[in-house]
Amino acid sequence: MAYRLGVDVGGTFTDILLMDEGSGATFRAKTASTPEDQSVGVLRGIERACETAGVTVGDIGEVFHGTTVATNAILEGKGARVGLVTTDGFRQVLQIARSFVPGGLAGWIIWPKPEPLAALEDTVEVRGRIASDGSVVTPLDEDDARARLRQLSQQGIEALSISLINAYANPDHERRVGEIAREELPDIPLSLSSSVLPELREYERTITTVANAAVQPHVASYVANLEEKLTSAGIHGRLCILRSDGGLVSAGVAAANPVSMLMSGPAGGVTGATWAAEQAGFEDFLTFDMGGTSTDVALVQGLTPRIGRETTVGDLKVRATSVDVRTVGAGGGSIAHVPPLTQALRVGPQSAGAVPGPASYSAGGTEPTVTDANVVLGYLPTQLAGGEITLDREAAHAAVKSIADATGLESVEAAAAGIIDIVNENMLGALRLVSVQQGFDPRDFALVAFGGAGPLHANALGRLTGAWPVIIPPSPGVLNAYGDATTVMRDEAVRTLVRRFSDLDDGSLSGILTELADEAKATLTREGVPQDQQRVAYSADLRYHGQGFEIPVTIDIDAFDGSGGGIESLRTAFDAQHDQLFSFVLDAEHEVVTVRATANGPRPDLTPTELEQGSEDPADAFRTTHPIWVEGGEVEANVYDRGRLRAGNIVRGPAIVTEMDSTTLILPGHAATVHPGGSLLIRPLDQNTEH
Repeated sequence: MAYRLGVDVGGTFTDILLMDEGSGATFRAKTASTPEDQSVGVLRGIERACETAGVTVGDIGEVFHGTTVATNAILEGKGARVGLVTTDGFRQVLQIARSFVPGGLAGWIIWPKPEPLAALEDTVEVRGRIASDGSVVTPLDEDDARARLRQLSQQGIEALSISLINAYANPDHERRVGEIAREELPDIPLSLSSSVLPELREYERTITTVANAAVQPHVASYVANLEEKLTSAGIHGRLCILRSDGGLVSAGVAAANPVSMLMSGPAGGVTGATWAAEQAGFEDFLTFDMGGTSTDVALVQGLTPRIGRETTVGDLKVRATSVDVRTVGAGGGSIAHVPPLTQALRVGPQSAGAVPGPASYSAGGTEPTVTDANVVLGYLPTQLAGGEITLDREAAHAAVKSIADATGLESVEAAAAGIIDIVNENMLGALRLVSVQQGFDPRDFALVAFGGAGPLHANALGRLTGAWPVIIPPSPGVLNAYGDATTVMRDEAVRTLVRRFSDLDDGSLSGILTELADEAKATLTREGVPQDQQRVAYSADLRYHGQGFEIPVTIDIDAFDGSGGGIESLRTAFDAQHDQLFSFVLDAEHEVVTVRATANGPRPDLTPTELEQGSEDPADAFRTTHPIWVEGGEVEANVYDRGRLRAGNIVRGPAIVTEMDSTTLILPGHAATVHPGGSLLIRPLDQNTEH
């Protein structure tokens, strides 16, 4: 038997999902993350999953890993000291940046501008110039370049980035400087902009290349350490890392280009949610992934996640293809507090994390968190993660009481309810960013909720957004790991054109797309994916001539069939997208800025879950009743064991559904129908509860 393993490391928990590729059977484990060395928590979880499955670690053929290592290095300011080589006259490209200040009027007064990832004293210029058409304006002065690199070698840099003007059009100068750098700084990791991001715009290309260099040593060290630990434990299967766009690359490719994995963790969740929604029969949905530290949301239409061309981590915005995920600092560990100045209750973004964790974990935490509020309200069972964590209700009560005292609320339960209401509103704001702000009505979508804390808040978010049904997938607490295990190998090739439609025809553009497809497929072929199992998708960044921004549009390659309708199909698709985003179109020339081809490997052939058919009555899964606080008072809720629910069962609220990795709350006036695929479909009682 062959087994594939999905691994997702979060801020609080590490999730493991072991999958039998033959039968589709899955085995899960959830263990506390170990921030000091993430591999410790990973190996502990793998051992538990294998023990549950009754197999040895040697049976694992592939390990697919979604990681936040690169993200955390940026957020925590732990990136390497980066040296930057620019073209003569462009030394301050990172300092000039873009003239945008977040916030309202006069925001610049209070906004502390973040320090560039490459300091000015670690930035050097070299003589030589490439024109925008790729021609050589000034030959490269190799002696000057060597002298500048020697200067950097004396400054203690830990990584080197090279970003020369117009290198996307002609990378020769950049590659030659790279060759000299390998001679002068042989032990320093190197990032070339023409390899990291061969696209237009000097600042975006430079900051992305510098970000790649900043996290490269950290990611390379982590990947090497994990591979070594896996091998020592007897796991000899291939290690692959999830990219920000939801595809997989080999560990070696990920270590060389880590900027493409800044959204690796959240992308796994969107992939897993897409799999679960497809099994439940829904193609359009919002995803809602609430963990211990943060909440990630995204929009999926036609089972295809919306892909963005920018990735934002903290104050850093880089140009890298990623699933369009928005993140807010709202998780189970988010700390509630009352600022003395305003006396208004706030929740997050500060988090208790895995250490010390919420007060109810009895691990040293004392500050009130969202988890503690859920404990006070009676929504959580006494044990989490299969018994690894036992909750202390008295500690949770004492922590939340500090909020009741500070706000003057009449009871601890009222304070806890206030914490939950505020965190729900924070998450609603994120969901509106990916729906309403992008021209979509959330009422036209379902809502897939997962993560350890997601199902607790899902019913309330469905009520706030009007997105029905709310879908709770099987094993929602480890769905990110499920996504890691069910995604595909992927690579993309990109080319900047900047050509008006009037200067293009179907034949010339089709030829460029074919070249890019061959380039992207070659990478997958080297990774062992047969060419006849590869599929290619195409997209382009388009704009009206004269605009300063582009919109990514999917290319219908079938329209380039020789009939002359290819370019016209692009024009139509762009106008529709522009109208959706901005409510108008222009009678203006269209322009192609960048085109790309993305090669994908085959999806894993997995057997979907099929529950035994039951009646509407979920009595066989009933465990007990439990008092919960909801809508200003205490009510009795039925508690059910999800593992004993059968297809067709209808669980009416108020109710709590428990399982190893998560807990689902069903509010009064709502009911959850159990889908044959294992998902819970929550709807208001006044809607038809049949699928």
